[in-house]
Amino acid sequence: MEQEKFSQCQSEVKKIYEQFDASHDWQHIERVMKNAKTILEQEEADAFIVELAVLLHDVSDPKYRKPEENLEQDILGRLELPDAQRQRVQEVIASVSFKGGNGKPATSIEAKIVQDADRLDAIGAIGIARAFAYGGAKERKLYDWNEKARTEMTEQEYREAQTSSVTHFYEKLLLLKDQMTTETGKQMAEERHEFMLSFLEQLQTETDGNK
Repeated sequence: MEQEKFSQCQSEVKKIYEQFDASHDWQHIERVMKNAKTILEQEEADAFIVELAVLLHDVSDPKYRKPEENLEQDILGRLELPDAQRQRVQEVIASVSFKGGNGKPATSIEAKIVQDADRLDAIGAIGIARAFAYGGAKERKLYDWNEKARTEMTEQEYREAQTSSVTHFYEKLLLLKDQMTTETGKQMAEERHEFMLSFLEQLQTETDGNK
């Protein structure tokens, strides 16, 4: 029964993610799922809740959601899950988003796994690629070395500011390593974090941000 529900959900969300830009497309979901399964190998958790939350965690992302639309709720309704399972999935999803540092803390092990899995895909080589893919979709500058990264901001300020893609590294991506909550997530984040630092150093060498 759970496999049927998973397959139904996967079929529905894939069509949605294929309409998003490359930073949040179906390949993003596949990578987050792979990360989550890697972490699950070391953690005692409800894999069904984790995997459903991975599939659904971006369908109602404010960056893509249309007014009066709630695809997450609609799909969960069609899956006809028991109330307790549906609530657990929604609680996990609610703790995934960074929201400019204003995100909801992950309390359950399932939430910690999905949060770490998603944030791992925001750093390292793939995180760099995604940052510039999203910046390009929003017509943002690649970099602006005179731009000051914000250390405090509301969720609205975080989402609406047209800062450069490189500034996003300092406002979010470089902060994620220290916010990992599972041991596996922490270990996986180390190398990816170092790669981003090397990339930024090289970028500064090649541009007017020389140091």
